Amino acid sequence: MKKTVVQILKIAAFLALGILLLYFAFRGVAFDELARTLQKVNFWWIGLSLLFACISFFSRARRWMLLIEPLGFKPSFKNTYHSLMVGYLSNYALPRLGEVTRCVTLGNREKIPVDSLFGTVIVERVVDLLMLMLILLILLFSWMDKFGAFFGEQVMRPIQQKFIEIFGGAWVFWVIVVGSLILIVLLIYLFRKKLARFSLFRKVKGILKGILDGLKTIYRMKRKWEFLFHSVFIWFLYILMTWVVVFALEELSGLSFIDGMFLLVIGGLGMSAPVTAGFGAYHWITSRGLMFVYDFSLETGSAYAILAHESNSLLTILLGATSYTLLMLSRKKINSSKHES
Repeated sequence: MKKTVVQILKIAAFLALGILLLYFAFRGVAFDELARTLQKVNFWWIGLSLLFACISFFSRARRWMLLIEPLGFKPSFKNTYHSLMVGYLSNYALPRLGEVTRCVTLGNREKIPVDSLFGTVIVERVVDLLMLMLILLILLFSWMDKFGAFFGEQVMRPIQQKFIEIFGGAWVFWVIVVGSLILIVLLIYLFRKKLARFSLFRKVKGILKGILDGLKTIYRMKRKWEFLFHSVFIWFLYILMTWVVVFALEELSGLSFIDGMFLLVIGGLGMSAPVTAGFGAYHWITSRGLMFVYDFSLETGSAYAILAHESNSLLTILLGATSYTLLMLSRKKINSSKHES
């Protein structure tokens, strides 16, 4: 009972935070102008974006299979894909719940230890983070005047200004950041034996160990090049599905592939916020990015954010619900066969 209440409170808190962020995202938007912009949408481009999204789901499922095989298990593509989609569906209940859900789902279907599957998910996250950082570096080196200015003004400067308001100097910000990192590393090293008594420290240590084990798994992988291909292919599809949405709006149709990379990166920052599926955070940072970097109106940026985020959310929910239904029907079929025998 207590766990149920806690879960409900968590969902309510994340939902409230998402609504608050949506308020900030659409504050100052002229809704009559936004409605006129949305009425002119070419939905063929939205359909193409969703097609790229579907292909990326298949590629992700295959890449996950490649990570699992060195553990001595060979899950079917069908179960891997359905477990992945059920995990994505779970993220709409609580942020990051999907990682646990998909591991438990596939573990039950294929009789694979769930702890081992958690390790593969950690490796996925590390690889995806490296790919995102690579795209960010390409952006910064290709168009430093535009993209560097945005990240500096809209992401780093607000944080730095908060420190200046509190401590009265810009240099204090960097002293605190660097000093804190050095102090944390030093304290962990000096008190590592005492810290080992705390469950949180053991969990963090376990996660780091999982990352190292996962990297070793990639090294032992028979099909390393296929894994690398899928890792690059997935993010290439992400760029395409983000970019082609601009052609649905006449005002944005002149944006290039590089601009699609920029929208992917800032959208990824919004999706990583601790709210359900990036609601509000994605809309705010994407609309402001289009306004700040390209001088589009807030209404045009908001229209893009709605089309990109909501279309992908609806597709994910639809496919996730379908996968969940198919898994439940399959389980009932298996159980009925056991009873008959």
